[in-house]
Amino acid sequence: MMHVLVVDDDAGIRWVLARVLSEEGMEVVEAASMEEAEQAMAEQDFALTFLDVYLPDGNGMDAVAEGRFKAPVVLLTAETTFDHAAQAYRVGAMEYLPKPFDLDEVRSLARRIKPSPEETKKEVATDKDALIIGRSASMQQLFRTLGRVAASDLTVLITGESGTGKELVAHVLHQQSKRNNKPFVPINTAAIPAELLEAELFGHEKGAFTGADRARPGRFEQASQGTLFLDEIGDMPASLQVKLLRVLEEGVVQRVGGREDRPVNVRLLAATHQNLQSKIKQGTFREDLYYRLNVIPVHIPPLRERKDDIQQLAEAMLASAGEELEMQPPILLDESINLLKTYDWPGNVRELKNVMRRLALLTPGAAITLSDVALALGNRDNQTHQEETLSEAVSRCIRHYMDKLGYAEAVDMHKHLLDEVEPPLLMLVMERCKGNQIKAAQMLGLNRNTVRKLLRQYQIDPAYFRN
Repeated sequence: MMHVLVVDDDAGIRWVLARVLSEEGMEVVEAASMEEAEQAMAEQDFALTFLDVYLPDGNGMDAVAEGRFKAPVVLLTAETTFDHAAQAYRVGAMEYLPKPFDLDEVRSLARRIKPSPEETKKEVATDKDALIIGRSASMQQLFRTLGRVAASDLTVLITGESGTGKELVAHVLHQQSKRNNKPFVPINTAAIPAELLEAELFGHEKGAFTGADRARPGRFEQASQGTLFLDEIGDMPASLQVKLLRVLEEGVVQRVGGREDRPVNVRLLAATHQNLQSKIKQGTFREDLYYRLNVIPVHIPPLRERKDDIQQLAEAMLASAGEELEMQPPILLDESINLLKTYDWPGNVRELKNVMRRLALLTPGAAITLSDVALALGNRDNQTHQEETLSEAVSRCIRHYMDKLGYAEAVDMHKHLLDEVEPPLLMLVMERCKGNQIKAAQMLGLNRNTVRKLLRQYQIDPAYFRN
């Protein structure tokens, strides 16, 4: 009978894991702390360990990195970010399970007990702006795939709709790789005219074409020893596909106008929102190049297919916007979160990020209401408020505001309401007028000096709206 060690300070989690593993015919020993786990390991050997990251007397991730667990380790964590997943694999964990975990996955892990390969143990770089987070099953699977391939030099083809975060995934893959202290060079192949793209990629010699007054290395050479990210690879002209294939096969580039082969050592990451297999059938994308790029396929699901992640993403984006704007961000009410989840997000994570920045800046109160979200989404609202007039909306919001204030003592209601209403009105008008104070004064029907005074009073910078 195989023995399994379960280490977690939560008795409920230990009980669930013990029950499932026992059903699989395994002998389970429980420990509520690192000290208890070490005592158990001193007394017997285990075939597998389920280990919580945060324990009262130690960090499970550090313990695995230090080699204190001989058996394969499955790390249990409430953290659901790619960085955390990558670090789990880096330190040598066999697997990691986000809480709450799927019991079928626990059974699957128990059935495939085997030693994990030794991995390089190094500190993982973090990106404070990285929004590769999510509790959904599709994102957790994505984290596992990225965590396993990040340290390698394998070519990765990242697919997904526009706005899903393909470049962000590429950047984080570079951060987690052994090339992370070398250049990360991105290039959007769809944004550069076809006649200039070859020189951009492979470089050119002096006099190669009109205006080439000096030799210039291309992106492949610029990314030497680092990572080259080719975004929108599906738009690459057929003539360049042949040359890219040669670079991948032979590891050399030839500058435009030159004859010398220059060796290059880069890790290639590519991305596209297009269906490359369809383009192969249409004859617009080379099949041999596709197989060269598609060594490790990574697909990022659209936001509409992982709506369980919206709340976590939205709150992280609000916090990021608050730091950027140097302000305390408003909180999301449950009703607002529900409305965000009903929207299909055609612009995906990029669109959600823009909406959250807008809400962080323009929300008048401390909380983001249903009406705030509806306005930010272009007046989309639920059926209850779909036909609501401005007067009705104002009445409802004032009633809600009065209920929050309570009636314990007298308040200057008129001043309170002006302080709440004037700033968002000014910001919306400034946004509409792109920071032009004369136009804003005309729209508001106020004197220009009065508008300037109000902007100073509420610390609203017109320059922000000119960008």
